[in-house]
Amino acid sequence: MPTSPRYRPAPHIQELGDGFFDEVQPAPFPKHVLRFRNQRHAATVGLDTLTDAEWEAHFARFEPLPANLPKPLALRYHGHQFDVYNPQLGDGRGFLFAQLEDGEENGRRLLDLATKGSGRTPWSRGADGKLTLKGGVREVLATEMLEAMGVYTSKTFSLIETGEALMRGDEPSPTRSSVLVRLGHSHIRIGTFQRHAHARDVPRLEKLLAYSIAHYFPELSGITPRVEQVERFFFAVCGRNAALCASFMVNGFVHGVLNSDNLTITGESFDYGPYRFLPRHDLGFTAAYFDEDGLYAYGSQPRAFLKNMTRLAECLRLIEPEASFGQGLAHFERVLQRAAGRGTVAKLGLQDHGRDDDQLDALLGFNVYAFLDDAHVDFEELFFQMYGGPSRPEVRARFGTGPYQGELWDKVAAVLERFTPLRTELPAYFAGARPETLLIEEIEQLWSAIAERDDWGPFEAKVAAIRARGTASFVP
Repeated sequence: MPTSPRYRPAPHIQELGDGFFDEVQPAPFPKHVLRFRNQRHAATVGLDTLTDAEWEAHFARFEPLPANLPKPLALRYHGHQFDVYNPQLGDGRGFLFAQLEDGEENGRRLLDLATKGSGRTPWSRGADGKLTLKGGVREVLATEMLEAMGVYTSKTFSLIETGEALMRGDEPSPTRSSVLVRLGHSHIRIGTFQRHAHARDVPRLEKLLAYSIAHYFPELSGITPRVEQVERFFFAVCGRNAALCASFMVNGFVHGVLNSDNLTITGESFDYGPYRFLPRHDLGFTAAYFDEDGLYAYGSQPRAFLKNMTRLAECLRLIEPEASFGQGLAHFERVLQRAAGRGTVAKLGLQDHGRDDDQLDALLGFNVYAFLDDAHVDFEELFFQMYGGPSRPEVRARFGTGPYQGELWDKVAAVLERFTPLRTELPAYFAGARPETLLIEEIEQLWSAIAERDDWGPFEAKVAAIRARGTASFVP
């Protein structure tokens, strides 16, 4: 059992009471083979001292952690899925297993340990509630890469192979199974509000808002009148989600399923299904094969985020009909533009100009992406090759050569000259020959080694390589 003082149980979700969750029973699994254990983040919550047997007990059989939730809870929510409202949603193959305090790290106090692939719940809609091993492997890789890029993401905490043969229509079957545990700061979704708004249940909406403010936006506690508190809550949610959206765009990440049940009030990315990273800059690039209309294409992600913010506003209006949400939506646009500009500058290893000259940051970003649209340069390769700007001799040598020439490049180069390097010494990552990427072909190769030979070496090496890149590129 965890004895570290860093382990601080905090099962606050029970405050919400009836109507927000259902107690569920974890599925029994025929086998428990540990494939990934995130010791780095286990240490932050005091669970790094668990023995292998204890880890299996808690994250495969889901025996309760001390002084924590006595039974797992499947959370209830609704959501717009590809613009169609679905009132039949909820945790269908996962549950909230435990909640912890994080010592107000980064101003956020409450952490969730939640599952994916832990069996049927009342919201499974006839499905088996299980997760393929390939899906688990993909999620580990996504969270590791996004964390390395500085994206505000959930962390894959544990991945255990469970010994079942699953039938799926989108991959060769039968296929191997797994159960995953993720660590995140919240699982309160836009869709959580939508569920109670759909029922016109104002008392539960008020309770949900009070809970959200108390645990995720405590700086808003005590604000009166309530109409101002509601407006400022919306303003804060918009700002956090705009920053997340900007980080997706700057890092060439396509989530693939930006439904309202997949966006949280804290602006933390989670739940990685058909995600992709851009091979080259392409606004129409989609991650999901079933996204035939490109609703959640790379270039459509800002619009998808903003649309989901308006859906939250619709819910909050039931609490305060006189509330105005225009400032929050305008704040979303401002934060998106500012964070995208600054993020692009940081990804190039340059010092941003701050609020005094956001326009220059934005101008660099505009010219960089226009160049990427036209040139035959891989998305991540450009940032890797040009890191540090023209003050680096090797970057200076590339100016006007190969693909780095022409009218569009001249505009990039002219703006680059107006920036100074972010660091005096080049991070070790940039001494390599090429950037560390996570394109679909690489993921498939890693999975092939596992599926064909049960060879986990390439996967483990990839995780190590991703971690070694550090946060060399990040969105501030």
